[in-house]
Amino acid sequence: MGTLSFISILTCLLFLFFRVSFAAVDSITPSQSISDGSTLVSKEGSFELGFLSPGSSKNRYLGIWYKNIPVQTVVWVANRLNPINDSSGLLMINRTSSLVLMSNNKSVVWSTGLGTQTQANNPVLQLLDSGNLVLRDGNSGISLWESFDYPSDTLLPGMKMGWDLRKGIKRRFTAWKSPDDPSPGDFTYGIEMQPRSYPEAYIRKGNKKFYRTGPWNGLRYSGSPELKPNPLYAFDFVSNDDEVYYIYSLRNNSLITRIVLNQTSSSRERYTWIEAEKVWRLYSSVPRDYCDNYGLCGANGNCILSGSPVCQCLEGFEPKSEEKWSLMDWSQGCVRNKPLSCHKDGFVKFVELKLPDTTNSWANKSMSLKECRDKCLNNCSCMAYTNSDIRGEGSGCALWFGDLVDIRQFPAGGQELYIRMSASEIEAKKGRRMKKAVIVAVSLAVASGMLFIIGFYICRSRTKLRERNQVVGHQNNEGQNEDLELPFLDLSTIASATDNFEINNKLGEGGFGPVYKGILKDGQEIAVKRLSTSSGQGLNEFKNEVRLIAKLQHRNLVKLLACCIQEEEKMLVYEYMPNRSLDSFIFGLNPKT
Repeated sequence: MGTLSFISILTCLLFLFFRVSFAAVDSITPSQSISDGSTLVSKEGSFELGFLSPGSSKNRYLGIWYKNIPVQTVVWVANRLNPINDSSGLLMINRTSSLVLMSNNKSVVWSTGLGTQTQANNPVLQLLDSGNLVLRDGNSGISLWESFDYPSDTLLPGMKMGWDLRKGIKRRFTAWKSPDDPSPGDFTYGIEMQPRSYPEAYIRKGNKKFYRTGPWNGLRYSGSPELKPNPLYAFDFVSNDDEVYYIYSLRNNSLITRIVLNQTSSSRERYTWIEAEKVWRLYSSVPRDYCDNYGLCGANGNCILSGSPVCQCLEGFEPKSEEKWSLMDWSQGCVRNKPLSCHKDGFVKFVELKLPDTTNSWANKSMSLKECRDKCLNNCSCMAYTNSDIRGEGSGCALWFGDLVDIRQFPAGGQELYIRMSASEIEAKKGRRMKKAVIVAVSLAVASGMLFIIGFYICRSRTKLRERNQVVGHQNNEGQNEDLELPFLDLSTIASATDNFEINNKLGEGGFGPVYKGILKDGQEIAVKRLSTSSGQGLNEFKNEVRLIAKLQHRNLVKLLACCIQEEEKMLVYEYMPNRSLDSFIFGLNPKT
């Protein structure tokens, strides 16, 4: 019994030992290390740190990747410039509290470079669920170094892209040379700024500017009008005396998204992970179109994607070289139609623009737009100005000096820019506007006149048509009143008197047509002879018959009271004889032969 208890206790202890030994850890201390084959896993299991060989490469790199995504997606690499060619890599914290990566010959492949800095008390290296690898003082918790300050090609939620002016850290992203080679390519992305300038982000290919976001306007980058509040992520831009950076955060922590620089496609891409399909789906990318190519239209040019050609000189400017411009070589840009005269100059307002390159700019957050205008006007080198923050009614001041480069026109969502113009150019512009206004006014007047004439013609035609219809229906009635010397009854009166020609009111029918009994509103009984459409009698014949019967009025004949000629109807209205006609008295009801 005692032996069995001992075995049970030993089994439990061994189970606990192996469970602790093989449980995932998220941190190490100076007495521990990470060798090739072992890893750190963040507390919630989002990210993993270890050694990897990307793509078809056989070299080994220390990196961080998503833990639970089957497609290995690396977000950070330490030794990008110095790969290890075997599995001897070892990561540890040395005696000076620096993080070092060594190879089999104990040579340092990569280091955080803290060197002679004051030693930390109980330093700890920890992988966080944000993907950030942090080396901190174990007692105070102060960060000594973190991977988010030294990014590779990927911008994760919570990372800052930009400057820490206190520490002198510039967080800039550099693309991998290829999917198999994480060494730095020449495709980079970061925020650039000069003292007192208007900061913005650039993508460069080598030393050349490739794409520009436009400066931050309080809501978004001025070159990204589509960047709006969305259900996926929130974003912000911070610019103060200590830091200048862009950052984004997730609205839903279950979402996985990243921004990555792609050397192969020469683009900055945002991807989201689609768990149901097990794929990364492209959410957005830049450059978006032809006009996103940096400086496409040269100095003082404006790129209009819907234009033909896409490059146009700003109003008040003309191509520097008409010959090259006509050949769609816009590199020399545009020059002013009329030279400036400094204090006699004014400003022309342009709208819906991506603001120009801010390399030669100056910004102040506290000035009003009027103060901004005055400051620009009093500096003969100032070429344009606008509000640096467009929130609300606008605030702050941004000035540009020298040529205006990399402007593009947006259909909507762009910004206002006030560009310096000579007084003579402004007067000429007013003249052009007046001429356009006159042309528009004349065009509107002509168009209105034509519409009026057309409308009048249509109304007159309709009136004539109605009159013609009325004439067709009533012309003979009017003619009867004048020529037939016989009262006229309209169709509605006769229809009412006969109960709409009720079959029970039918007295008989002859060659002329059916005869109906009726009673007028005054109580007089009448007999109505309704000309049949099959009688073959025309209007003139009918009128002649009416004239003849009217002249043959006699006390021994049934009296003709009135007639009706309306629309297609022709009717004679007689007095009604209650004792039947004369033939019934002469021949009797049942005549014998």
